[in-house]
Amino acid sequence: MREKLMEKLHSRKDEMIEIRRYLHENPELSFKEEKTAKYIADFYKDKDVDIETNVGNGHGIIVTIHGGKPGKTFGLRADFDALPITEEADVPFKSKNEGVMHACGHDAHTAYLLILADCLIQLKDDIKGTIKIIHQHAEEVPPGGAKSIVETGKLDDLEAIFGIHVLPLGPAGTVGYHSGYSFNGRTYFKLIIKGKGGHGSSPDKANDSIVAGSYFVTAAQTIVSRRVNPMKAGVVTVGSFDGKGSFNVIKDSVEIEGDIRYSDKEVQDVIEKEFHRIVKGIEELFGVSCELTYKPDYPPLYNDPELTDFVAETLENADDKEIKKVEEFPKMAPSDDFAYYLEKIPGSYFYIACTPKGVEDPYFNHHPKFDIDEDAILVAAKAVGHVTCSYLEG
Repeated sequence: MREKLMEKLHSRKDEMIEIRRYLHENPELSFKEEKTAKYIADFYKDKDVDIETNVGNGHGIIVTIHGGKPGKTFGLRADFDALPITEEADVPFKSKNEGVMHACGHDAHTAYLLILADCLIQLKDDIKGTIKIIHQHAEEVPPGGAKSIVETGKLDDLEAIFGIHVLPLGPAGTVGYHSGYSFNGRTYFKLIIKGKGGHGSSPDKANDSIVAGSYFVTAAQTIVSRRVNPMKAGVVTVGSFDGKGSFNVIKDSVEIEGDIRYSDKEVQDVIEKEFHRIVKGIEELFGVSCELTYKPDYPPLYNDPELTDFVAETLENADDKEIKKVEEFPKMAPSDDFAYYLEKIPGSYFYIACTPKGVEDPYFNHHPKFDIDEDAILVAAKAVGHVTCSYLEG
């Protein structure tokens, strides 16, 4: 089966690229991917599979491939939403939707998985088990699509789950992996500090929210530097401080928004505890009132060590000319809602290098000039294909 699958994938490389370019030209934002979801669902029409659409809190799709023989049940996932970015990449298949761009590679994720799934469908009589293909909406915008798909219970029978992300961390042909905590978790916060407005000449008759807010910004930075284990990672970022007013008027309120990242559950708990403690202290110290919105978005992404070792060993022994190098990648600072699958299902999320040919300093994901070496799409299909075959073989 492995040999047949790899031959089929190799012969359909151009089709993968064609699909990727179509999706790249027609990107849609999270929770608004109606046409993309229809394109995906139409791809599976008249194929011998079960198709479920509108899964979760949006346009999620689950395609179930029932193998011809009993065996394991596992899942493969790819996301398909785009970002609110105006494309600046100089490519002939540039986004047609102004202000929307596939700047994170989800077009490539979807392209490889569509063709891989179709090839697996053609070989379903040889499959020992069941494969659920998860085309996921809204990875980029919390609460995301993954959590809602998990909560439907439609994946409760999975014994494992696998996914990939394209990253410009090496030439096409390089596959990366990382065991354990691999992507940071993320929390959004908004803090409204309410004081008492007044004339700039009479601060004693007012209660300056800007002073209290400024103190908060400084104090919040001590959480990581003085409360988090220095061998672990945490970031508190204040991205917006809305205190605009008149030069001679003491503001009665300010609004502060930001982003918190953490490498694991322990750091997440420490930051949350200290964050609330500082807010209470601000109220007491400055005599202000605070309204805090503190919303964990995505948990830290934890790759099952045993299954990640399995992925690495499988690809190292694949003897595939497209997979030229398999190496351990460092932990990643971004977040991904694939973490929600891994909270419930053991699995591994690994990486497909995609630096464009001849580029020494590539634009990273989410940049308006982000682009990939399209050879990486076939690498992704083959890498996940090898993992699929090895997992089915036990």
